[in-house]
Formats: sequence, structure tokens, C-alpha cells
Amino acid sequence: MNMSFLQKLCVAALFLSPASALAQGTVKIGVLNDQSGPFASYQGVGSVIAARMAVEDYGGKAAGKTVEVVAADHQNKTDTGIGIARRWYENEAVDAIFDVPNSSIALAVAAMSAEKNKVFIGSGAGTALLTGEKCTPNTVHWTYDTYAYGRGLGKAIVQQGGKKWFFITADYAFGHDLEKQASEAVKASGGQVLGAVRHPLGTADYASFLLQAQASGADVIGIANAGDDTITSMKQAAEFGLTQNHKLAGLILGMNGLPSLTLKFAQGAQIMNPFYWDLNDGTRAFAKRFAERIPSKAYPNDMQAGVYASVIHYLKAVDKVGGATDGKAVVAAMKEMPTDDPLFGKGYIRKDGRKIHPLYLLQVKTPEESKSTWDMLKVVGTLKGEDAFRPESEGNCPLVK
Repeated sequence: MNMSFLQKLCVAALFLSPASALAQGTVKIGVLNDQSGPFASYQGVGSVIAARMAVEDYGGKAAGKTVEVVAADHQNKTDTGIGIARRWYENEAVDAIFDVPNSSIALAVAAMSAEKNKVFIGSGAGTALLTGEKCTPNTVHWTYDTYAYGRGLGKAIVQQGGKKWFFITADYAFGHDLEKQASEAVKASGGQVLGAVRHPLGTADYASFLLQAQASGADVIGIANAGDDTITSMKQAAEFGLTQNHKLAGLILGMNGLPSLTLKFAQGAQIMNPFYWDLNDGTRAFAKRFAERIPSKAYPNDMQAGVYASVIHYLKAVDKVGGATDGKAVVAAMKEMPTDDPLFGKGYIRKDGRKIHPLYLLQVKTPEESKSTWDMLKVVGTLKGEDAFRPESEGNCPLVK
């Protein structure tokens, strides 16, 4: 029996998945990060707020559809993170996932996003593998990576005379990669790596690790971890008196941890960063609005700023493509268009998915230099994006021929 067009339409509707049905009316983005552990104050609710600010500033719609932001806590567990990503993609019509600190989880989410033809945009994620051997046509790596931070800071400190290094490293993919990049930069610049020690995520007592660093004969202690681990290890190093004879290099020393570390202990420390709230009128205006919305009243860091900027560019691409359902097409559009936003300025996205923008060498101010709670850093150097990030030809990304 031949069915009429209306009958066929009704039958098709019966078999339409809940996710497909939901996708008809919205563009849905998910912010996946640590909301309760060592990275919670560095991304956490701040990244969710940044994403919602971006949607509001864009006008709330893309490709004629309402844009919705959802969020979840991956608890720094790979199985939890990938489970959330799968649920979002298969059952809840999420089109793109943003942020994802913790490189092991980020790599898993990137692979799933390619498998499901969705979009993954890493801001909190650090591993340079995302634009290297593990690159996909569905991934954009926005804010920073272990190559840029490790190599940039390693080279800068050796040039300032810090030639003998010892690393205290987080024992997972991100920490290993960060130590590797910094070590290579130190050696290439004429320095030496005298040793390294690994610690679990969330370590509370660094005494044994610091004693090994002290006994090594190094004059620079490279802190190759992130979040609360960085603050705890640097604070204990200062309490042990190591800062009297050693330079501490916090390779991922986030601004949000400085108030608890205090300028007294952190003064003089240097970090690489593509964003600081006090760079210009645009960054200052964003920081003021952000601080009014976050319960802690904290100013935004680079990774939260990266979520804002990348959401804006993603929505531009969705508009250009005419929809969000084809993740590969959306990422291709993101690469075709130059980037331009008030937080990172003008830039672009390479074939391997690496977002290119300048990096700043920032130094922690002395207590006397600081004029307010979040007035903690000053720019002491600028590195062009093309010089800061790994050359595209050296990453072994399959997308680059």
C-alpha cells in the first residue's frame, strides 16, 4: 500500500530520536570541567558564566535558533567525563563541548566529538597532543598548550640566568607533557635538567618532593602541575625557605591562585599567558562584568576568557554554516574566518586546530606595587603567536600535509 506524504512524515516523526527532536529548535553547548576539585576556581563556574556572557553578547541566537548553555562536573575522572560527553551527544542534543581541563579527559572527549561529528573546543585543556598526533577535524585548541607555556617560560628563565632545573610534576598526561616541553626548552637554551619527581593529583604534602629538589643542586624548581596543586606546592616551597636560594617557575601559575599564595610568597614569579584582565579597555570591561556575576567576585583568568572568546567565534561559524549539526563543517568555518574579539584581539585558527594569538610574559608584582586585590601582574614581555606555539609542521597532525 502506498503511503501519502503526510503519512510518511508522521512515521518519520515516530522514529525521530529525542536528541534529534530537541536539536530542531536550539543550538546547545556544554561546558565540561572540574566544578569541585583542584581546578574548580580556575575554570569551574567561571567558565560557565563566561560561556553564558558570550551567548548573551552574541544576541542569544545562532542560525536562527536559541542558544542554550549546559554544564557538568567531570570530577577529574576520565570515565565520568566521557560518560557525560556521550550522554550529552547521544541523548541531550549537545552540539559542542567547551573548556575541559584535565588532558586525559580532553583527549577522550576530542575523540568522541570526532566520532559523533560534534565540536570540541578546549580552553582549560593543556596537552599539545590535541593539535599534534591526536588532532581531529572537529577540534579547536583555543587558549594555551603545554608547548607554548613550557617552552616559552623555560627559555625566558634560562635567558635570565636560571640554568639548573629540577621539576616537581603532576603524574598524568598534562604534567608529563608540560615537563617535557619545558625540559627541551631549557636544554636548547643552554641549561641543564638535574632531575624530576612525580606526584599524584591533589597532593597535600610536598615535603619529600621539595627536599629532593633542594638536594639536587638546582637553582630553578619547575612546578609542572596546575590549579590548587601549583599553589600548594609553591606555598610549601616558600615556607621551607626554598625561595631564598631558588627561583620557582610555576609553569601554569594561574592568577586565581595568587590571593591564597599571597604576593609576599609569589612576588617576582613569572608566567606565560595570552590574557590578563588589565591589558586594555576591552579586557577591563569584561573583567568588571564577570566579577559582578561570579559569587567569589574573582576576576577572570585566561582559560575563562578563552571560553568566552571561543564561544563567540563558534557562534559566528554556526551562523556561517547555517546550523550546528555538522561539527566538521562548523570547525572548518571557524578555521576559514579570522578571529576577532575584545579579549584576545585578532588571530586565526590553523589547519591543525591551534588558535594563534600573542602570549605575554607576566611577572607577579610586589605587595608594594599592587594597588588592589586583583592588581597582581605586570607585562614584562610579549611573544608573537607564531613564535609561541609549536610550528604546525612539527606537530605530526594528520590534517597537515
